Amino acid sequence: MTPRTPRTNPRTQRTPAPAPVLGPRALGRATLARQHLLRRASLSARDAVDHLVGLQAQNVKPPYYALAARLDGFAPGDLSTLMRDREVVRMVTMRSTIHTHTADDALRLRPFVQPAREREIASFRSGLGGVDLDLLARISRELVEEEPRTMKQLREALLAHWPDAEPGALSVAARCLLPLVQVTPRGLWRESGQVTLTTAERWLDRPALPAPPAEDVVRRYLAAFGPASVKDMQTWAGVTRLRDAFERLRSELLTFRDENGVELFDLPDAPRPDPDTGAPPRLLPEFDNLLLSHADRSRFVPDAFKGRTWRGNQAYRVLLVDGFVAGVWQLEERRDGRAVLTVEEFRPLGRAVRDAVTEEAARLLDVLPNGPAGAATAYDIRFGAVVGAGPSVRGTMTS
Repeated sequence: MTPRTPRTNPRTQRTPAPAPVLGPRALGRATLARQHLLRRASLSARDAVDHLVGLQAQNVKPPYYALAARLDGFAPGDLSTLMRDREVVRMVTMRSTIHTHTADDALRLRPFVQPAREREIASFRSGLGGVDLDLLARISRELVEEEPRTMKQLREALLAHWPDAEPGALSVAARCLLPLVQVTPRGLWRESGQVTLTTAERWLDRPALPAPPAEDVVRRYLAAFGPASVKDMQTWAGVTRLRDAFERLRSELLTFRDENGVELFDLPDAPRPDPDTGAPPRLLPEFDNLLLSHADRSRFVPDAFKGRTWRGNQAYRVLLVDGFVAGVWQLEERRDGRAVLTVEEFRPLGRAVRDAVTEEAARLLDVLPNGPAGAATAYDIRFGAVVGAGPSVRGTMTS
C-alpha cells in the first residue's frame, strides 16, 4: 500500500512573519551609533581604528578629523604615537584606497582583499606586455625591503628590468601585488614626509596572517556599519561574491528590509536606536567611510543633496545635521596664523542649528590645533561659500 501524504490544513499552516522594515532614519541612527557619531566614545585611538575596521586615509589629515568627531578626549598625538610605534599603518586595502589600519588588520585584511587587488592589474595589463608578474613581485619586495622607496624610485628600478613596459603600470602592479605600507613620518600630525614604501611584514617585523574567514569580516562590518545588505558590504570592501558568507551566518543574524524591499542583515545585539534619537552636528573629513560603505547611501544622504559632496573624483569635507548630510566645509590656514573654517549649508539651518555647528567647529579646532608644532590656533568660523560646492548661503559668523 502506498503511504498517504498528510494533508495540510490551510487554516493551521503558518506563514513566516515578514521581516521588519527599517527606513532611512532608523538605518542612519543604527549606523551612527556604531560609528560613535551619536555620542563620542571613551575609547583609545587604537581601539577605535580596530572597531571601525580602519579609517579612510587618502590624505594625511582625514583620520585625525575622523577620530576627533568620534572620540572623547582624543588628541592628534594619540594617533601619531601609534604610527611611530608601528601599532597602526597606512596602506591600500578596501576599494583599492589608502586606509589607516591597526598592525593586525594590515596583516590580515590585506590578504582578504588581495584577490581584488590582483584583478585590478587587468585594467592596465596592456602596459605590462612581457612582464612576469611573479618576478616583478619578487624584485619589488627585494627593493622595498632593502630600503623604503618612493613610487618614483621603485618605478625607475623596475624599468631597468622591463624597459619596454609602461612605467606607471610597473609601480602600480607592485602596489597591487605586495602589501606596501607608507613609512613614517608620512601620516604624522603636522609633520611632512613624502610617500615612501616598504612591505607590511618588514615594517611590522612579523609575517602576514592568513586571510580571515569571510564570516569574520562580515561580523566586523556589521558591527561598524550595519544593518546592511550583501551589496552594501561588497561596496565597502571592494570584494564580490560575499552572498555565501551571509547565508552561512543567516541563523545567527537578524534580517530586515529597507523601504525598497532589499534584505538587510544585522547582529542581534548591535545598537538600533529609536529613529527619533537626537544626532548632534558632526564635521567629517573628505572620503569618510561613513559615506562610502553602503551601496544605498540614503540613510545619510538626502535625495536633494546627492552629488553635492563631490567634484570630479574629489570629495569635500561633510557636515552632518540631524544625522544627514546638510553641507560641506573647508579649513584655510592663513599666513597671518589664523585658521578660517567655512561651512556651506545646503539648506538654511536656522540660528539654533548654526550655533550648534559653530560649537562643534570650535571644538574641532581646539582638539586639532593647526598652529606650528601643535600650538593653539586663532580661528574664525564662518558660514558662506565653499569654492565649487554649489550655491552659497549668505552670512558670516565669527568665533
